[in-house]
Amino acid sequence: MKLRFAIVGCGQIAARHAVHITRLGTLVAVCDIIPERADSFSAKYNCSGFYSLKDMLQGDVEIDVVAVCTPNGLHATHSIACLQAGSHVLCEKPLATNTNDARTMIAAATEAGKNLFVVKQNRYNPPVQEVKKILEKNKLGTIYSFQLNCFWNRPAKYYENTWKGSKEMDGGTLFTQFSHFIDMLYWMLGDVDKVKSVIKNFGHPGIDIEDTGMVIFEMKSGVTGALNYTTNSYNKNLEGSFTIFGEKGTVKIGGQYLNELEYQNIENYPVQNLPPSAKANDYGFYEGSMSNHGKVYENLLVAIKEEDHSMPMAEDGLKTVEIIEMIYKASVS
Repeated sequence: MKLRFAIVGCGQIAARHAVHITRLGTLVAVCDIIPERADSFSAKYNCSGFYSLKDMLQGDVEIDVVAVCTPNGLHATHSIACLQAGSHVLCEKPLATNTNDARTMIAAATEAGKNLFVVKQNRYNPPVQEVKKILEKNKLGTIYSFQLNCFWNRPAKYYENTWKGSKEMDGGTLFTQFSHFIDMLYWMLGDVDKVKSVIKNFGHPGIDIEDTGMVIFEMKSGVTGALNYTTNSYNKNLEGSFTIFGEKGTVKIGGQYLNELEYQNIENYPVQNLPPSAKANDYGFYEGSMSNHGKVYENLLVAIKEEDHSMPMAEDGLKTVEIIEMIYKASVS
């Protein structure tokens, strides 16, 4: 029997979820406080539509998994409500905008005996998967340092009439735009020990958050590195890259979205014939990160049935939130 899914929040990213839910499971309900959005989704996918989460969870529709696609600042409230109602939850990134909320979400999942998954779709990019294997095989030897570059464009229109850019609902550029890069750092090189950071807002005077930042990291392993990020790349996204410098090699995952193996020079280990990456999420007047939600759902189905799986869990999401919170707390404006 196919799993029964529901979606909370019928915005742009929800459309990606719906495509793969209908491919691998059954979409039985959607919910949005904007009636037109809920009605449009429910009509398109022939499922029940609701205008409040409470009504959906207390309705007569049976739900196995809820995909939470609401604004960042609502992830905790909505995920906890769904867990307490007896559903597994797949939460869009970031898991939460602070560690207290993230830990409360994890506690709620434990108490309910349900899984709390988090979307980390960039882990499935072919060059990312390959570099992860290279590190696991110790092909780079001792890791010395790294460089993360996140140079994207978000025009003023992106922040008009939306929750994006507000401190309460957005949380910051590292949460909304670049949390996948922070996850990549943790997934590849382990936990962070210390940070120093500077954040500024140069080109978006109407928002509550930064559009530019520079961070210096010291990892618990002793590896050092830096992150430079901005949403001021003129007119379009420029680069999303992760370069690792090691004793026996250097690799750079590049492109705009960590989607290309842009440079490799590894002792006796050439990388060849990587499969192509998926296309980026296209939202019309701007582009987002890679569209690997199909892989997310395929791994979710495995994770619900089997204990041995690679699906990112809430604890992975918590680490991302912890590191971002550390960066913001250490920042100088």
